[in-house]
Amino acid sequence: MLTATRQLHPSSRILARRLPELHSALYQALNVLLPDGLAVSDLLYSRAGDGPVLYLEVIERHAYTTFVRLSHVIGEERQHNPNAHVRIYHDAAMAEATAFSPEQGIQRFAGPDLSVGGLVVRSWRLNRALMKWLDYLIAQGHGPDTMVPAPVGGMSEALSDGA
Repeated sequence: MLTATRQLHPSSRILARRLPELHSALYQALNVLLPDGLAVSDLLYSRAGDGPVLYLEVIERHAYTTFVRLSHVIGEERQHNPNAHVRIYHDAAMAEATAFSPEQGIQRFAGPDLSVGGLVVRSWRLNRALMKWLDYLIAQGHGPDTMVPAPVGGMSEALSDGA
């Protein structure tokens, strides 16, 4: 006798088909957060209310892509948490999270030990987490009006100014 099982999570095949849509939504959310901010400076920060400082650093700039680090700077130790690394594809109007924690940094996770299905599921989870965080940041009031270039002295000077 065959029994039908209900799949609780979408298969990696379904997620793979939906990833481009999620990458486009991330790009749109980033444009709401900082429409022209990336053109202004390689180091930006934002304060919205009494929440932690939002920090954006451009790690790499190329003709059609920009690689950024987006994080909150928290506490006396000025820890970056979450520590989102995001690759923005300007020509394709897409963005993708490559990492979302301090431990991951910019490590690559592809290789013979991780199946393609595992890579798709990991990518889906990272990008969904980033999408939820970007929605939260926008709802908190972060945006082009609050995202400003860091002073010449860098982030330590910006953070000491009332953070």
